[in-house]
Amino acid sequence: MAEISISKDDWERLKLKVKRKYRELSEEDLAYTPGEEEALIQKLMSRLRRNREYVVFTLKKGLINIDNNLL
Repeated sequence: MAEISISKDDWERLKLKVKRKYRELSEEDLAYTPGEEEALIQKLMSRLRRNREYVVFTLKKGLINIDNNLL
């Protein structure tokens, strides 16, 4: 089970931050359906070649400061 919960509205904003930081990610890589956080984490772990803790930390960091552009 994923350690994070992302709403559809928050994902639209967070997706822009993630895409800005990791330009190699495609729209397909960033496809997300609410409730499918685990699939998103697994996909990002694979594409970014990072561990689970890093991916979850990055997503949580982006959600905490959702109103600014920093990730």
